Amino acid sequence: MKKSVLLIPFLLLFIIAGCGYKPSNYYVKKELNGKVFVNLDISLKDPRNSVIIKDVMNELIVHRLDSQIVDTKEAADTILDLKIDSVSMLELQYDSLGYNKLYKAVVSILVKYKNKESENTNSFIVKSDYDFSIDNGTTITDTKRFEAIKIAAKRALDDVISQLAVYSFKE
Repeated sequence: MKKSVLLIPFLLLFIIAGCGYKPSNYYVKKELNGKVFVNLDISLKDPRNSVIIKDVMNELIVHRLDSQIVDTKEAADTILDLKIDSVSMLELQYDSLGYNKLYKAVVSILVKYKNKESENTNSFIVKSDYDFSIDNGTTITDTKRFEAIKIAAKRALDDVISQLAVYSFKE
């Protein structure tokens, strides 16, 4: 019995390695190779959330991709442009008195990137949402709204990794 318990994980590892499996981060690093400059188009309607988006993207680049972020476009090998395409709040559910009880924050972010090697500019839109509730009979506060948009933006930017991996296969 002990031999089969050791043999199964070894065979699984051998099969995965034998297939040439590579994680999506490998392909994303091919797209965002070298030093990366993150350029943010700040929304005049929502400057606070725009800054959060840049911070979250920087965190993804540094911690998940192990890439280096630079302060100028001239020093970068890849330029990543981010812009809030839209932010909306939707009412999902009402209580028995007619007060809004459940909301959905929807964030859409436009992502463009250009690599110095390929000279091609690729762009795509990532979109995500976050459902949240408020206390009975109260209105939505700026703090709740801000936190919901922040969470939805983080979720949307997580999709950037998978989108970049897909673009690496198109070439």
